[in-house]
Amino acid sequence: MRSEQGADARKRRRGGWLVALAILAGAGGAYAWHNREQAAAAKPAARAPAPVPVTLARVERGPLAVVLSGLGTVQAYNTVQVRSRVDGEILKIGFREGQVVKKGDLLAQVDPRPYQAALDQARAKKAQDEANVKNAKADLERYTKLGDYASRQQTETQGATVNQLTAQIAGDQAAIDNAATQLSYATIQAPIDGVTGFRLIDVGNIVNAAQQTAIVTITQVEPIFVVYTAPEEQLGEVMRALAAGTVPVEAWSTDGMARLSEGRLDLVNNQVDTATGTIRLKASFANKDHALWPGVSVSTKMRTGTIPDAVTVPDDAVQHGPNGLYAFVVDDRMKAHMQPISVGRSNDGRSQVLKGLSPGQTVVWRGQSRVQEGALVAEATPAAPARQADNAALTQSEAR
Repeated sequence: MRSEQGADARKRRRGGWLVALAILAGAGGAYAWHNREQAAAAKPAARAPAPVPVTLARVERGPLAVVLSGLGTVQAYNTVQVRSRVDGEILKIGFREGQVVKKGDLLAQVDPRPYQAALDQARAKKAQDEANVKNAKADLERYTKLGDYASRQQTETQGATVNQLTAQIAGDQAAIDNAATQLSYATIQAPIDGVTGFRLIDVGNIVNAAQQTAIVTITQVEPIFVVYTAPEEQLGEVMRALAAGTVPVEAWSTDGMARLSEGRLDLVNNQVDTATGTIRLKASFANKDHALWPGVSVSTKMRTGTIPDAVTVPDDAVQHGPNGLYAFVVDDRMKAHMQPISVGRSNDGRSQVLKGLSPGQTVVWRGQSRVQEGALVAEATPAAPARQADNAALTQSEAR
């Protein structure tokens, strides 16, 4: 009897423990579920990726100038090394280094006294011979009037004397002209309009006509030339443009940042350089502002024609990929897609699209570095960087 009672008591205790375990397990499950719900409620919903800020541009159709680029060197229109044509001492220098001079301006004065004396001597000799010929003519006239009283030999001899003295007068005049020319050489004048260089002779030095040292070098810079080269493949295009009329040429700085002057093509050289496969060209520029200077290296842009209906995009819209050229085309949902293209000529920051794009399409102009196929893009505005900075500051404050 007691054993049965003890067994019943053990069963009741075991049942109580099982009930207690079940209650604890249910409470633990409810607590875990509650925490999971709270965590799910506290976690924000996943955000959609932000659009990539880019600069967009339209594919346009219109005229595109055909421009051939090259490299060249500025050359003076004329260059003169001024030397003395007579011997003597330099008494005066009439110019400043770097001065703009006009034709006929005084550059230097050589001592003129010996040449003035030679001119005076020639003039005196002519006056003497003129007096002699006058007297000889008077004698010839007297002999002629005497008729038979004067011998024929006397008359002919006197006539020969007159002719001889007349010839001497012509020689005297030539000597006067030569002396006057030598005297004029003593005053050294600018032979052309231009700019003077360094002065190579000072006052007091002796110069002579045989010396090689120049007094100064003058370069004419109005107008001025630019000599440049073009590939031989472009020769036919250049010749056709030159035959059709004036071919405009622009001179730019070598970095391509500044346009220096505008001119025109004057000359295509008569042969191609077989060593380099290029043809030399010469263009002239008015150069009133002296933007071009002899010896300066420049880049050139020569317009040989116009493509009337060219499809164009900005140069920066054209990207280089492993499979060739492409551009990012933006659809109506502002998603970017890679579009293979082929391009032709480029001018004024725009490239001609031969295949792959149509007028009116929108392409990514700048900001392609963050764009991928199918990426969402947005037109960048000047205020966008400020908003991005504010968002970054707000995110940092929330993290703290």
